[in-house]
Amino acid sequence: MTKKVVKGILAGLLTAVFGGFGSVASCQDLNPLEMPTVNEDSVMKHIVELSSERYAGRLAGSNGYNEALYYAEQVLRTYGATLDRQVFEIECNEIENCKFNTYTPGTKEKTVYTLGNEFCCAGMTGRGYVDAQMVFCGYGIDNELMNEYKTVDVRGKIAIVLSGLPEGGWIPQDIAARYRLLRDKARTAEKHGAIGMLVINTSNSCRSDEPQSRIYCGDMPHLSTFPILHLTLDCGRQLLQGEAMTLDTAISRINWLHQANSFTLLKKAEIDVNASYSPRALTANLVATLKGSDKRLSKEYIVIAASLDHAGMQGETCLFPGADINASGVAAVLETARLLSQPEYRPRRSVLFVLFSGSEQLYLGSRVFVSAFPKLKKIEAFVNLQNIGSGDSILLLGGNRYPSLWNLAKSHDEREEVSVEHSAALDLRGDARAFDFNGIPSLVITTLNGLHHNHVSSDIWENIDRRTLVVATQLAAETVRELADGFYQGRSIRTRIR
Repeated sequence: MTKKVVKGILAGLLTAVFGGFGSVASCQDLNPLEMPTVNEDSVMKHIVELSSERYAGRLAGSNGYNEALYYAEQVLRTYGATLDRQVFEIECNEIENCKFNTYTPGTKEKTVYTLGNEFCCAGMTGRGYVDAQMVFCGYGIDNELMNEYKTVDVRGKIAIVLSGLPEGGWIPQDIAARYRLLRDKARTAEKHGAIGMLVINTSNSCRSDEPQSRIYCGDMPHLSTFPILHLTLDCGRQLLQGEAMTLDTAISRINWLHQANSFTLLKKAEIDVNASYSPRALTANLVATLKGSDKRLSKEYIVIAASLDHAGMQGETCLFPGADINASGVAAVLETARLLSQPEYRPRRSVLFVLFSGSEQLYLGSRVFVSAFPKLKKIEAFVNLQNIGSGDSILLLGGNRYPSLWNLAKSHDEREEVSVEHSAALDLRGDARAFDFNGIPSLVITTLNGLHHNHVSSDIWENIDRRTLVVATQLAAETVRELADGFYQGRSIRTRIR
């Protein structure tokens, strides 16, 4: 006897026993053995659409994001959902164009780089034109432990720094926290007189020849006339060729000797950034409600959500499509809405299909949702979908905090096409943190080793692993359907108000 048959018998007994309470007996009989079947073409259609150039990378606060939001609204409206927007302010920097080249004074040597090929702009770059000599300043740290500006003069020059922090964790946390983000590094460089900054990407989360974009660069205020470019590792290596030291040697000396290794380059750089910045652009979460069929249980909610925004587009040559991150999660939410809107799968509890904005800025949209949704105490569970279109296997997060919810989702793992890893040891992350903080049982469905195209231009629909995508979407749809049937109660008595 399979797990689903046993579960179906138990659910049938529970329906018979509790059917007289509220209006459970009066609603349609839901056969727990009948589970919705995901349509691969339906899910892929949404990913192809949302990752197209039409939406310009779905930057929160931009017209491209608003168009993507409108598309999702039109889809959910056809499923009979009631739609609402949670409008809020967000920092938005639309990069219209950027030129970058290097040259050696007194020679005809000049290298022109292409936006989207060798570099991109930092999400919160300043605008403006600079033409100056370059100075390599390691990780951009200015501290008694390691002062990378002490032996060089960056006044009126362009600082070159490495992303992140030195390897090995030898920088104390209190110091590391002040130099981890790009704006922190930029403020330090500006304090020493620099007029711009080139950041060489040393992250292992992308290839050495692909520009990687990050919208969040640290706290405001904005450095409005201080250009910040994000170079590929290969571009950084080319930049330091023929100089006092190669890039790899310079990095090794810092990491092994635990000391500054700064020097002035012979080359100069010319940077010209044209960007339109707004500290208070408007964006919105989308909240679509599919009302439950049971009179009493319809006042309770199951939330299935994904982030809709991504890293945007810079100029005409640098698009970050965000097919996996996170059009794949959005597509799974839309497909679940399609399935549950069908009469045979209509849930007893109400289901909220939520698409967040501001995920690229410390998951702002989910924090706005929990602060603004008037019936937060009526949410029984939260299911979050993050980049489910690539990876070795499906990964379920949340078992440590909410074992009953985690085990419910795990019980739907009976397929052999893609192995499903259940990591009770890993913490909740992303948008789920805001819900967890408010005592709402939360589950994250994502993938293991899935960040093959993390915030890069190659995150296109052609690179989606359809098998992984369908398995993850099926798991989400079945989990939400069972949660919405009414027998699961995840909230503690302390956090539940009837």
